[in-house]
Amino acid sequence: MTTGPRVLLYSDDSTVRDHVRLAVGPRLGVGQPDLVWTEVATAAAVVEAAHSRRFDLLVLDGEADKAGGMGVCRQLKNEVYQCPPVLVLTARPDDAWLASWSLADAVVPRPLDPLAVQRAVAQTLTQPV
Repeated sequence: MTTGPRVLLYSDDSTVRDHVRLAVGPRLGVGQPDLVWTEVATAAAVVEAAHSRRFDLLVLDGEADKAGGMGVCRQLKNEVYQCPPVLVLTARPDDAWLASWSLADAVVPRPLDPLAVQRAVAQTLTQPV
C-alpha cells in the first residue's frame, strides 16, 4: 500500500486544524493516496517533529499563540536541512509580505476559504523542490 503525502499541521486552535483538514479532504484527488496528517498544538512540537521526522508539507498557523507560524517557519527554513515546503495561514491578505519574510512557500489568508486552502495544499505538495 502506498503511503500518501505526510503533512504536519500546526495550530494551537483545534478548530483551525479541523477546518484545514476538512477543507483539504482525505486525499488530493481521485485515485490518490490518503494524506497522512500529524497535528501539533505547540511550536516546540513543530520543531521537534520537523527535526526528527520527514514531512512533505508543513502547514503553520501564523496566528498561533505564543509562537506564530511565521516565526516558526523562518526558524525551520534556517535550521532543517532540506526543509519541506511550508504553507502559512495568515490573519489577513495584507500579511503576505510578512509571510514572504518567513520564507513561506505559500500563504492562505483568513477567513480560510476551503477551496483556497485545498488548492494551496495541492499546489505546494506537487510543486518541484
